[in-house]
Amino acid sequence: MKQVTAHYGSAQALFGVDLELRAGEVLALMGRNGMGKTTTVRSLCRMIPVNGEMTFDGHDLSRLPSHKAARLGIGLVPEGRRCFAGLTVTENLIAAARRGYWNLSGIRTLFPRLAERRHQLAGTLSGGEQQMVAIGRALMTNPRLLVLDEATEGLAPIIRNEIWTALARLKAETGLSIIVVDKQIGEMRQLCDHAVVLERGSTTWAGPMAELTPALSAQLIGV
Repeated sequence: MKQVTAHYGSAQALFGVDLELRAGEVLALMGRNGMGKTTTVRSLCRMIPVNGEMTFDGHDLSRLPSHKAARLGIGLVPEGRRCFAGLTVTENLIAAARRGYWNLSGIRTLFPRLAERRHQLAGTLSGGEQQMVAIGRALMTNPRLLVLDEATEGLAPIIRNEIWTALARLKAETGLSIIVVDKQIGEMRQLCDHAVVLERGSTTWAGPMAELTPALSAQLIGV
């Protein structure tokens, strides 16, 4: 993404976002609340119109609809999880499945809880279990880029740990590129290679995660 701008109707939300991610890397997308992180995710996943340069694996994303972006290999774990409440765990996982590395067996190995609850309706699961379903559902599309918007927000500490462990495993074992939006700075430091910080809809800082020191992160995002 280079100098991407986006609007909701007449209201401009992004004023020039720059974001670059290499294959196999994990990127932290950070910023205070209301600074454009979710809008950036929606732009990347082609859910809202944009202006600017936006490419993925050599393809111009800027004019594609969301389903074609997904077919190129962009998998989204949306904010709020958005599972199909009236479907079982297994039905949620296979709803958008595509052939490839990830299948039901692989998802159940990554998240054993989902094997235990495979016949349970998603609407009856805990918030953490629903997040596992949402991640598993995105992986079942066999993406090359996994985008997680608010990866662990509102989850119990034990569930957060399971999510971070799973993401670390994805990074170590699959070579999948990942963009993570989250507020858990300690876990992000351990997982992410690079970071982009947004301020009022623009990229205000970008660089290696190791250079986002505690003092700098406190200055930029208040954590």
